[in-house]
Amino acid sequence: MDTTAPGTVEPRRSARERLLDAADELFYYGGVQTVGIDRIIEHAGVAKASLYNAFRSKEELVRAYLDARHERTTARLTAAVELHTDPVARLFAIFDAQAEMLAQPNFRGCAFISASAEAPSGGLVEHAADSYRTDIRGLFTRLAEEAGAPDPAMLGRQLHLIYDGALISARMDRDPSIAVCARAAVAALLDAALPSHDTR
Repeated sequence: MDTTAPGTVEPRRSARERLLDAADELFYYGGVQTVGIDRIIEHAGVAKASLYNAFRSKEELVRAYLDARHERTTARLTAAVELHTDPVARLFAIFDAQAEMLAQPNFRGCAFISASAEAPSGGLVEHAADSYRTDIRGLFTRLAEEAGAPDPAMLGRQLHLIYDGALISARMDRDPSIAVCARAAVAALLDAALPSHDTR
């Protein structure tokens, strides 16, 4: 239902917001190196000066694009986890949320893997990818600890490996059903790591 009052005009999005929207679409589908600044500017419908006023450089725009993806992805995963109280169910919830992402028709793989593969070492893009991966691994480790894992850091890393593998396989094989295999691998891992819990 549209709750906008008659005659109300929605505020025009800022140049920064339009640039980020354009970057999110074009970088994700085309690659951060392949897509040039001029294409971003044209797609956003802003002047070139607006880009440099907002981001100073293309690298800063890429960093902002990745930061926005970071925020959306971790929010989606956290929301899925918070639907459950059982500690094992909370771990599985991450992979259930991932399965939904893999099944989306616009899925083109992990934005962080793609961007970091093209970026120079030590730059803003690498830092953005590192920050994202630290948060994802931290989420797995925290949930593993809540589930009573004897070595939550190790279990967190193992779960992160499965998570990464599902992303890469779904993209490279163009097969979102890999999520079923990933979930089975998680179940086997948790059976071994958490023998006191029923993970079925």
